[in-house]
Amino acid sequence: MIRSMTAFASSEFEVEGYTLIWEIRSVNHRYLDVSPRLPEIFRTIEPLVREAVGKRLKRGKVDCNLVYRKQKQGEESIEINQARLKQLLKATSKIETNMEQFQKLSALDILRWPGVQAEVREDLEPVHDGAMLLLNQALEQLIDSREREGANILEMVDSRCELIQEQMDIAKTRLPEVQGLLREKLEKKIKDLMDEPEQARLEQELVYFLQKMDVEEELDRLESHVKEVRRILHQEEPVGRRLDFLMQELNREANTLGSKSADIQTTNVSVELKVLIEQMREQIQNIE
Repeated sequence: MIRSMTAFASSEFEVEGYTLIWEIRSVNHRYLDVSPRLPEIFRTIEPLVREAVGKRLKRGKVDCNLVYRKQKQGEESIEINQARLKQLLKATSKIETNMEQFQKLSALDILRWPGVQAEVREDLEPVHDGAMLLLNQALEQLIDSREREGANILEMVDSRCELIQEQMDIAKTRLPEVQGLLREKLEKKIKDLMDEPEQARLEQELVYFLQKMDVEEELDRLESHVKEVRRILHQEEPVGRRLDFLMQELNREANTLGSKSADIQTTNVSVELKVLIEQMREQIQNIE
């Protein structure tokens, strides 16, 4: 299954008085790079987030952003730290005795003082569990999006393979004619330079030169690489790296074909091949 590395997913969930929202973005990358962005109260689940993403995705730069809103649940009670309150009142009393004019602290002033309100500890385990459940849902959406775009890439690459095969067929059809014309041209040029060329030596030189200019081997390798690309496209595991390597090989053979070309039509075939290969390469860079 071909998957793109470019996708976006968002999922929302309510649990234990919290509204959780995951946003996941992924773009192409040489390897898997997971970047969780979590609020402080969710820091403890960061290793679990990395593990969950690593099990589902193999390549790509993945940004996982979690935001939350705490819902109001009626009137919240305020717990007072009695020990801290006594210390504060005792200190203000001492200050008051040493000052001629002293403005008494109001109850609100005292509540604002750091440490007077006791910290209410919440059981966040159910919220953390809900966040991981929601993450898996968002990852499912992300994978579905990757697969849809991957299907489009597969269709595009397959169509370019068809066009490459057509160009190779044109070059193969022209090959005997090109070789014949090249042989005639070389024989004429040698006879113009030499009055009576030695026939055996002439044949030897012609064979050597025609072998150097022969592009049949390049066309065979191009055809083999195209077949391998089409085979790999339908495998289940991630194939982006292998396809990227095959694009390099296809481009190398197309360049060699152009450098050996002995006629304008074969040169045009080489140029068209390089254009088609580049179009495939740009899309394949997004494949997982």
